[in-house]
Amino acid sequence: MASRRKARILAFQALFSWEASGASVQELVSFSWLDQEKRDALDEGTAVFARLLIAGTIENIETIDSLIKAHLKNWNFDRLNRVDLAIMRMSVYSLKYQEDIPASIVIDEAIDIAKEYGTDDSFRFINGVLDAIKKDIQGGLGV
Repeated sequence: MASRRKARILAFQALFSWEASGASVQELVSFSWLDQEKRDALDEGTAVFARLLIAGTIENIETIDSLIKAHLKNWNFDRLNRVDLAIMRMSVYSLKYQEDIPASIVIDEAIDIAKEYGTDDSFRFINGVLDAIKKDIQGGLGV
């Protein structure tokens, strides 16, 4: 598995944990929530990219959440599945702030993670929301 994919999965897990437990950014980026064996096996490139995604998403959470809310069709933000929300938050951060990463890669990665960790319909829902956000950002309409 590519280190960026591993980093995205770690970031998604950290953001899910942050939402559920209110853990501090410092706790999340130190990976203290991982067991020792997984922490020891973590290569530096993966850790650095995961930390960037975690910290960047949390630092920009209001902008990210407002983008997600603006693109939910017939759905209430507070009713979002927390797995889906964590995946979307991380992905919206990448779409908006990591311009060097092609949007198609960000969305494909989100879909793959949703297929692995989400419900049966998560990947379709996430794809629709992220695609609409991508179009707004590329069109200069990003919040």
